[in-house]
Amino acid sequence: MRIEVNGTPRDIAATTLEAALAELGWAETRVATALNGDFVPSAARATQVLREGDRVEVLAPMQGG
Repeated sequence: MRIEVNGTPRDIAATTLEAALAELGWAETRVATALNGDFVPSAARATQVLREGDRVEVLAPMQGG
């Protein structure tokens, strides 16, 4: 299916947000996620179903100053 990840169209096989993060290489990274503009807590990612055309935002914390 085709979704948008951080503004870039991506084709993925995953059907849940958790599986998509793994497929896209973020499985072991601490990130914040939003689906179609709504925050998705990490505990809800495994059950959050993705649909064609969804917009996913993935934000990783930055260190430094």
